[in-house]
Amino acid sequence: MHTDTNISLQPFHFFASEEQAKYFTVIKNKEDVTDAIEWCHEQNLPLLILGSGSNVLFTQNYPGLVAKMEINGIKKINESATEVVLEVGAGENWHHFVSYCVHKGWGGLENLSLIPGTVGASPIQNIGAYGVEVHECIQQITAFDTVSKEWVQLSKQACKFGYRTSLFKEYTHRYIITQVQFVLQKQPQLKTDYGAIRDMLHEKGIKHPNLESVSNAIVQIRTQKLPDPKILGNAGSFFKNPAVSKSQYEHLQEQFPTIIAYPISDDSYKIAAGWLLESCGWKGIKKGNVGCYEKQALVIVSYGIRSGKEVFDFSEEIIHSVANKFKVALEREVNIY
Repeated sequence: MHTDTNISLQPFHFFASEEQAKYFTVIKNKEDVTDAIEWCHEQNLPLLILGSGSNVLFTQNYPGLVAKMEINGIKKINESATEVVLEVGAGENWHHFVSYCVHKGWGGLENLSLIPGTVGASPIQNIGAYGVEVHECIQQITAFDTVSKEWVQLSKQACKFGYRTSLFKEYTHRYIITQVQFVLQKQPQLKTDYGAIRDMLHEKGIKHPNLESVSNAIVQIRTQKLPDPKILGNAGSFFKNPAVSKSQYEHLQEQFPTIIAYPISDDSYKIAAGWLLESCGWKGIKKGNVGCYEKQALVIVSYGIRSGKEVFDFSEEIIHSVANKFKVALEREVNIY
């Protein structure tokens, strides 16, 4: 296994801060995974698998081995009159994969268009947008279990998917995902009931949408709402929408009648984190080289930071202000190292 030393991580993550990896390598196949684990074990060093770096914030130099996941490939492994099953390499770009499915006429993932990241990272967080979560299309995941030291095939049920969470988030760094199997529909059931999608389709004069028009609408919505990370470093939504009990939500609603929230179950609600930040006055605020994006408070942006700690400290201020005003605990969606 080839490793480089003291490599700048700036090109490998969206915040583009200047931290370094003590050691760096690239993973192209399953053998590279086991080699990297073995090497780190021998050296007594930590291992970090890095996808596109779209959901990562480095606050210090990484003391071990950063291994960039580049296992690619999209392979059809089953097909029926109504469905197609694909096995996809963890290093594939997520949006490229979604676009490939849309082009083929296979439905299920179109509402997740333009979400940054890799295919291998998508199940960890159970990415979701516009009424769809990735777990709905996942059939099975191939991963290396670093505890039992064996390759495992994990069914959808075994992955314990929940809102922005999964088995992989629960047991951080235990599983290294190399392939994901997706089941896609040949007669897609489009989900266009989100207001933003309806509005965009109406604006474009599309009365009978198809996979392509829905995907294009979502790309346009996301482009309008979110800054290009090549211009303003960011990791998309920095915080999760916090879940609260029904009684806590009702209490908040009495105090703040304009609160935006969605029911999760009979006794819990998900509060729009963006609304919380806006209500605390964070939208468009800039401090030093960090700020909240002017069009979307939930997105923390870099104006040329050198250290990711600047972003972390800024996010701490936001968490404290929301806790003080609403007694609600914000949780970061971004992985901090």
